[in-house]
Amino acid sequence: MKRKWLAMALAAVLGTAVLAGCAAPQAQSAPTAGSQEETVSEESTEANGAETEAESAEAKGVEAEAESVEAKETEAAEAENTEAADAGAETKTPDEENAEAKTAETAEAAADTEMTASDTEVRVGSLKGPTTMGLVNLMKASENGESEGTYTFKMATQPDEIVADIAGQNLDIALVPANLASNLYKKTEGGVAVIDINTLGVLDCVTGDETIKSVKDLAGRTLLTTGQGATPEYSIRYLLKENGVEDCTLEFKSEATEIAAILKEDPSQVAVLPQPFATAAQVQNEALHTAFSLTDEWNKVSGGSSQLLTGVTIVRKAFLEEHPEAVALFVSEQSKSATAALSDIDTTSELIAEYGILEKAPVAKKALPYCNIVCIVDEEMQTALSGYLQVLFEQDPKSVGGSLPEDDFYWHVGSFTAQ
Repeated sequence: MKRKWLAMALAAVLGTAVLAGCAAPQAQSAPTAGSQEETVSEESTEANGAETEAESAEAKGVEAEAESVEAKETEAAEAENTEAADAGAETKTPDEENAEAKTAETAEAAADTEMTASDTEVRVGSLKGPTTMGLVNLMKASENGESEGTYTFKMATQPDEIVADIAGQNLDIALVPANLASNLYKKTEGGVAVIDINTLGVLDCVTGDETIKSVKDLAGRTLLTTGQGATPEYSIRYLLKENGVEDCTLEFKSEATEIAAILKEDPSQVAVLPQPFATAAQVQNEALHTAFSLTDEWNKVSGGSSQLLTGVTIVRKAFLEEHPEAVALFVSEQSKSATAALSDIDTTSELIAEYGILEKAPVAKKALPYCNIVCIVDEEMQTALSGYLQVLFEQDPKSVGGSLPEDDFYWHVGSFTAQ
């Protein structure tokens, strides 16, 4: 390229010189021959020198210009090659671009979900008894800042307190009697959903009367119990009916501790108490014993078509729809807490006493194995709960709110976490 430009430049210079020579003006006077030759020779020499210098200078300028142009062309070519290489490196197929976009969206969504689940405050209510016993490990973890989620807990002695707080949107999640959950579903027009079963049967018949060995032996007797309009009442009435007992009088008390005090004074009385209060009553009075378990009696008459349940966990649907990831996280931590209640009985017993569910840790330690603390979810939860509610409905439709709940009453955490 450089030689080409030089050749062209030299040709242009020579062409210019020739034209200049042809166009030069002739001398106006005619000098002598000798002087003419000398003058011509000198002029020729000078002209040749000037032309040579001009040609040399012009050639150098052209050469420099040619080099500059060539350098620019080289730079341009290199730039084009670089851009092409970069373009080749950055070029992606539509599938690759879509895959990267989806990966980025998934990562961002996961980060948002994790942040939302852990930062969302969940207000939890439970009843003084087995339902809260299964939560104490989570309660302690939350108190120490060691839980994954953010929680506040409220423990009540009566279901009515929990109902009022759920209806008033002062609680997001609550652990309540199974049939009460169905009633709330009706009263709130489907405004709550059940997310797990937290306790199975925890009702025992406690007395000092050695003649009481089964439900049939309650004929003609007065039976002390708690839970009017809740699981204890409907479970007892179902068992009395199935065993043909029509003359047993139910006397309701507000709290299990009240019944325990009566039994301490008069062991001949017959009562149905939930754990851990059934165990606590027997610790206080050695004359008392467990006559029978209502769970065993239920299994005798149900033929395996249903099982006795005590407590379930419900959530306000408005909260569930806005914070499903926080609800799923709670269920996960609730399950771990329930497992710890059975695997680490010593620690759990101390926490039960610390939170005032029972006064003494040794009593809690003795009662824990009988509390049937669980965390049953998804299809197993729906099958067990729907079967139990069906039994109550057949006995008295009012016990479940007048009609059985629809399928949207049952929320499957497994379906959410699988998404």
